[in-house]
Amino acid sequence: MVRGVIGYLEASAGRHPDKTAFADKERSLTFLETWRIARSIGSSICESGYRRRPVAVFMEKKAESVAAFLGVVCGGCFYCPLDPKMPKERLDTILSVLQPAALITDRSKEEQVEALAYDGPVFFYEEISIHQDLGDQLDAVLDQVTEQDPLYVLFTSGSTGIPKGVLVGQRVVIDYLRWLEEAFAYSSEDVFGNQAPLYFDVSVHDIYGALYFGARMEIIPPSYFSFPVRLVEYMNERKVTTFLWVPSAMGMIANLDAFQFALPKYLRHVMFAGEVLPVKHLDYWVRYLPDAVYANLYGPTETFVCTAYVMDKEEDRDKPLPIGKPILNSRAVILDEEDCPVEDGSVGELCMKGSCLALGYYRDPERTAASFVIDPSNPDYPERIYRTGDLVRIDARGDLIYISRKDDQIKHMGYRIELGEIETAAAGVEGIRDCACIYDGEKKRICLCYDGRQLEKKELEQRLAKKLPVYMMPGRFCYYPALPHNANGKIDRKRLKEMQDEKN
Repeated sequence: MVRGVIGYLEASAGRHPDKTAFADKERSLTFLETWRIARSIGSSICESGYRRRPVAVFMEKKAESVAAFLGVVCGGCFYCPLDPKMPKERLDTILSVLQPAALITDRSKEEQVEALAYDGPVFFYEEISIHQDLGDQLDAVLDQVTEQDPLYVLFTSGSTGIPKGVLVGQRVVIDYLRWLEEAFAYSSEDVFGNQAPLYFDVSVHDIYGALYFGARMEIIPPSYFSFPVRLVEYMNERKVTTFLWVPSAMGMIANLDAFQFALPKYLRHVMFAGEVLPVKHLDYWVRYLPDAVYANLYGPTETFVCTAYVMDKEEDRDKPLPIGKPILNSRAVILDEEDCPVEDGSVGELCMKGSCLALGYYRDPERTAASFVIDPSNPDYPERIYRTGDLVRIDARGDLIYISRKDDQIKHMGYRIELGEIETAAAGVEGIRDCACIYDGEKKRICLCYDGRQLEKKELEQRLAKKLPVYMMPGRFCYYPALPHNANGKIDRKRLKEMQDEKN
């Protein structure tokens, strides 16, 4: 019997007991060790009587943290990763919404946990990881697991200022892994190079990819992403063959020309997700690693990965890279402003349906009802969709092309403008590293913020005039030594807006 995602760990522990499953710079865990630790933690949770409840994991990013996640699932509950580096106020807010059955941490974080606004049970990893295995009692819990059960809850930024907890079921990850197996030739010899924080859903690809394929997940030290040559050397030391990174991490390597000094010689699958990868950065990677498979994966936390595009390296890359087609057991619906399906290649809001959908927002039925709705284009029976808020169109080959966020669409000089189109054009300008557009509604002007090399306004206008109509031209250009990024590696637009306000 396959017991949800834990069945993958159990199977890999049987096939590859002594093979490393998860590793960081300091420590590694074999599949058998991980399985035994997961059962010990699961037994502790089971003994406490918790079922289908959230358990917070408050630990640094390391191999043991992954084992703790799997232990929570093994005990019939679902986990919520909490980063000890988060501000205390944000942690307290998340805990107040989550109301976890328990919190797992290690002894090094004991004082920090005591300072949190949390008074529930605290389990220490050092103790529960060696808890006695309950055997048949734990197996009885595992036998009740279904693919519809919650697997994890991740908190993302909410427009109200209160973080929203996206609750994701096991079926989302199970179908993703099945698609991954169909689309790419992974094996137990592969090594997943983890870049994403464990509280960011991109890391789910690494964790469960390792379990499913009997492969290895290497947690790359975050500090190495500031030293690209050392990063590449570490990837070679650990024989990393594949990764799913945010584009900013790939862009950093391209901007600093790291491949001139060292090449990732084992890398054969290059995947990226989270934001648009500038064409010039992609071209850099393809130039140095022409034999690798490149894939652009798309999906908000509410759908995990729901569409994908495997790149044709011979295609014309003056155009935006598609986000591709829906993956296994997922479908896309594009709706216009009247909630009617768009079928002629026009721009509309991307809505997703199928097994990629999260269960909803934890303890937030109103927000869930607003975003996870019944498909208005299907009058025959109720079919649940998620409104992504992303504007897309379909090209001649049937691939989805990302345009911009629905809330980034502005009305300027009588025209509806997608700020993402301006950003795509600016990202192709030689000298610009990262860029983002901010619209000043009061002064009715578009501001292009960028870093890299400071350029003269006239030079920027001349270059952009070759790609943009007059009404889309920015009225202001702001250079910064470095644009602000959040912990997930994306441009922090809220902070950028504040920086703009400070300049005005």
